Amino acid sequence: MTGAPDLARETFRRLRSHMSPALALSGRFAGRGAVEVAGDGCEVVLSDGRRALDFGSYAVTLLGHRHPDVVAAVAAQLGTMPVSTRSLANPVAAAAAEEVVGYLGGVLPRVYFGTNGADAVEVAVKLARLATGRRTVLAVRGAFHGKTMGALALTWHPRFRVGVEELLGGTVHVDPEDPDAVRAAAIGGDLAAVVFEPVQGENGVVPLDPEVLARWTADAHAAGAMVISDEIQVGLRRGGERSIALAAGLPVDAVLLGKPLGGGVVPVSAAVCAERLYRPLIEDSFRHSATFGGQPLAMAAVPVALRAIEEYADHGADLSARLAAGLADLHRRHPDVIAGVRGRGLIWGVDLASPEHAGEVTFGLIERGLLVSHCLSRPETLRLLPPIVAGTAEVQRALDALDGAVGYARTAVDAARSAPAAPGSVAAPAGAST
Repeated sequence: MTGAPDLARETFRRLRSHMSPALALSGRFAGRGAVEVAGDGCEVVLSDGRRALDFGSYAVTLLGHRHPDVVAAVAAQLGTMPVSTRSLANPVAAAAAEEVVGYLGGVLPRVYFGTNGADAVEVAVKLARLATGRRTVLAVRGAFHGKTMGALALTWHPRFRVGVEELLGGTVHVDPEDPDAVRAAAIGGDLAAVVFEPVQGENGVVPLDPEVLARWTADAHAAGAMVISDEIQVGLRRGGERSIALAAGLPVDAVLLGKPLGGGVVPVSAAVCAERLYRPLIEDSFRHSATFGGQPLAMAAVPVALRAIEEYADHGADLSARLAAGLADLHRRHPDVIAGVRGRGLIWGVDLASPEHAGEVTFGLIERGLLVSHCLSRPETLRLLPPIVAGTAEVQRALDALDGAVGYARTAVDAARSAPAAPGSVAAPAGAST
């Protein structure tokens, strides 16, 4: 591509100067000196002309890049009215809300639209506190719900909380395996809500026990508290179901959706709520609002994205089975490097034997043209998030890349560990360049 080296060089300079040097360093490593310039289906095009298979993007590109139906809907809206006056009623937002409610079976009739996952978390927790008149919220150890202040109070990992702990009150984190946790917490009478991810994505793709979640839901409702299922990463067929909680028969008061809700084209999230949780916004719609919440450009994408996802639902189940079988085979063949595999649907976590192995596997995947998402809370785990539009050839290509990267990592880590350290120096771990 003409000018590609200059584009990459200028991009990294601008990142270092005006954003974050760490972003420049990690981006340079991930692209081997190139930057992303286009997306097409399951692939990303780099500035040096290479193409990479995208099984990452932090779960946004479930429909791949630039799904034609979603792009067409957004382009049409761009040509008529991309933003709302916020004073007049907007039919595009109303239609999107009805579509989302119907998509989840109509059991949660109210919708608040935001622009990212943390927006949905913030409004759901705020509504729970307003509706109940209580303060305490239960979240789960290992949880990730976002990094804005309200959402961060629910996020568990100290990496994200350090330095602002005193501002994150009102939340208690409980053991995910303790069925009595909610009942015990409700004794004081101040429990407003229980918030959980049916599958903890950032924590390494860890499914929570459905029986424990059922017990928590029953105990919360018995105590007059709300139950919120955060499916921003794992809903919308990413975890196999439209909603994992609702498919399990849990009568939750809200399901939070995001990431692929805009079809991988525009940012949008939604808190889909029961009447009793949404009551404060029924009484006063301005208790919580945002300038770009429910903007027509994003709303135009929502119905089209949901319909496209459903068109691929059976195909996604087939991809899931193929990926599960392939990862299990890799685990059997490489037990010294792959410590474990977990997941469901189109979200899978691959545990490596150590952070060193994870670093070298990441480098090996980059060399083989496969993008995955890291678990920032669990550095030894890599997330595979294939698009539902991927074919069997792309799944096999990803498995072959992982197979080769694991072999590379074994050799690299063994060599680093056996190499003698220079006198007076401390040996750097394998993968330290990441």
